Amino acid sequence: MSALPQAASETAGLRYVGAMLSDVGRVRQLNEDAVTFVVPPEGAAAEPRNGLMLVADGMGGHSAGEVASAIAAEVVRRCFFELKGGVRDILSTAFTAANKAIFDYGQSHPECAGMGTTCTALAIRADKIWLAHVGDSRAYLLRGSQLRQLSEDQTLVAKMVRDGVMTAEEARVSEHNNVILQALGTGPEIAPQLSTEGTALSPGDTLIVSSDGLHGLVDDAVIAEIAGRMAPAEACQELVRRALAAGGHDNVSVGVLRAFVATPDAAATENDTRRIPATDAARSTRQLPVFERQS
Repeated sequence: MSALPQAASETAGLRYVGAMLSDVGRVRQLNEDAVTFVVPPEGAAAEPRNGLMLVADGMGGHSAGEVASAIAAEVVRRCFFELKGGVRDILSTAFTAANKAIFDYGQSHPECAGMGTTCTALAIRADKIWLAHVGDSRAYLLRGSQLRQLSEDQTLVAKMVRDGVMTAEEARVSEHNNVILQALGTGPEIAPQLSTEGTALSPGDTLIVSSDGLHGLVDDAVIAEIAGRMAPAEACQELVRRALAAGGHDNVSVGVLRAFVATPDAAATENDTRRIPATDAARSTRQLPVFERQS
């Protein structure tokens, strides 16, 4: 299990504290998930204070999935922090660039032909969030006791449920529930789900991103209860533990970020950076550069 740091930051009257965790699981030999967690920097003007939470779940066999997810995470992160303009336009450009980079790499490297990756990103600017999403990783907003899935699963069974052809219960046991309709890098063009405008955050709101190695095994109600009750670092650890206990047949990645009112007392309490201890050194873990503070 890779231990990822918890960090706190302040922006537009809100402070943010969060953590991410990625684990290879109990069956796979390689972690093909890639995650990125960038907290808005302290001491910057309100408008430039950007943050990013991202999970990418690679596919393609051997090392190809790992390559695809790593490219997606790096290209989206770089574009988001280097480009100027509206957040929606930046995210659209970033996902298009990531898709092209993965597709072109697969075309020029036969051993990676056909590789692809899901990619779900929550961008933070000041006190608002924007979603960019392709595939079946997920982003949630927990407000009070209400968990809302922000991303739309781009899978065959999810589409059939939305079209009224299949019930949600039938979808859960369908042999086609792993068929993804869209992924970065599998074709020359994509149509990501993008937020039309930012969603304002309120104190107490909790954001969650996850690969399907988590939400495919742990019910939404359990995710909401744990993420709402525990501090982000402990919530990540407990959610991964639940997924492993349920079989851990896939890589498991999760990020939890909470917003709260910025006060001097809160700053003194939350500024500590803590690291979750690895609990199972016997399992192979991919070390991911997931925490960065922008200067």
